[in-house]
Amino acid sequence: MLVMALLIGALVAIGLYLMLRRSVAKLIFGIVLLSHAVNLIVFSSGGLLHASSPVIEAGETMLAQPHPDPLPHALVLTAIVIGFSVQAFAIVLIKRAHQEAETDDFDRMDTTERDV
Repeated sequence: MLVMALLIGALVAIGLYLMLRRSVAKLIFGIVLLSHAVNLIVFSSGGLLHASSPVIEAGETMLAQPHPDPLPHALVLTAIVIGFSVQAFAIVLIKRAHQEAETDDFDRMDTTERDV
């Protein structure tokens, strides 16, 4: 559990540091790391038990005790899929903004409108 707590803390710290940078690409990487940290928090809230899975064996009607809670595992799987789609959208949005403004610095990105 200590290793998991240290890993989550490191991911949150690095993610927040990257999100506070002026580069848009670093912002995206920071959001990715922060979402992974949140997924690990939710995953570990279901219980981390060695050599047990939240799967009902064939011929059984209940989970063998002790067992981890399967709901956080399912929520993390859903969050991973949603996170990947949001990241893909953000990357395309950032690429388009970079093409229009010709920079990835937030301070120099005044407008995305071209002079016609």
